[in-house]
Amino acid sequence: MLVAIMALTFSAAAAAEPVASPLEATIDAKDADRFVAVFDRTGGKPSAADLQRGYLDAAGRGVAIFTPNRIINADNLAAAVAKDPERYRYAIRTCLPLVPSLTGELRAIYLAYHELLPQRALPAIHVVFGAGNSGGTASSEAQVLGLEVMCGPGTTPEQFRAAMRGIFAHETVHSWQGPIAGKSLADPLLTLALREGVPDYLAMLVTGSIPSPDRDRWASARKPEVWAAFQRDRIIARTEVIKPFEFNAKGEAAVKRWFGNFGAAPEGWPPESGYWVGMRIAQAYVEHATDKQAAIQSLIALEDPEAILQASGYAPK
Repeated sequence: MLVAIMALTFSAAAAAEPVASPLEATIDAKDADRFVAVFDRTGGKPSAADLQRGYLDAAGRGVAIFTPNRIINADNLAAAVAKDPERYRYAIRTCLPLVPSLTGELRAIYLAYHELLPQRALPAIHVVFGAGNSGGTASSEAQVLGLEVMCGPGTTPEQFRAAMRGIFAHETVHSWQGPIAGKSLADPLLTLALREGVPDYLAMLVTGSIPSPDRDRWASARKPEVWAAFQRDRIIARTEVIKPFEFNAKGEAAVKRWFGNFGAAPEGWPPESGYWVGMRIAQAYVEHATDKQAAIQSLIALEDPEAILQASGYAPK
């Protein structure tokens, strides 16, 4: 997850390809269909050469965006498929057929965003198969979703639909965020919390659902404890740094308590707790603002995280 954040943070913006209208938004699954053709033709055991010829060489925009830091190359993808073919088989059979039926939910989310932020372009949506290491990413051009991660074995259709609604809403906001620069570079943990918490906050607004409700219940019952720990680690992340967003071992451990710890969260804690902290700061900031539209724009721009924190008044006791 931290690698994905850094890739989004420091990559150059792609050429914009916005959706013309919320009512015209669709989910492009052509890349996913190409993968399925290769997977089925090889009996679920595609070689790197099979994937290169049938999937990567014919890549659409979704795979092209998803390849750096995720698919990487045909060898890496073939190894991922060989390691867990059932994950891919399950996503192909159970969830890929559901993708067209999600168009209405995508359009509802985009209609809500268009009403909330009419000046913002809405990114195209692509569904692909990756190397089992990313549920999605966003550029200014598109959001790209990795189906084998979004639909692991045992995922029910209802769970898949809920997860896709959440990622449609969250990744759209990432497509609007520019590179981290200026004052944001000096406060990495707070910046990461807001970079991820603002998309979760706006997703909550447009879907009516709290992202990761189990994490929210846990953190909401421990607000002062969580905030005190975040403040301690924020100081460490500011001081134990080699260069912007590259830390020594102590700084890395502080950041990992909050981000990039899915499956390895601190004992007794839910994963990715930094998302929750950022979401609640963002919520407090908008609630305290007189001009709430301008406040949301400031959260997306994130030019001065410390100023946003101070204006939010967020400091649970």
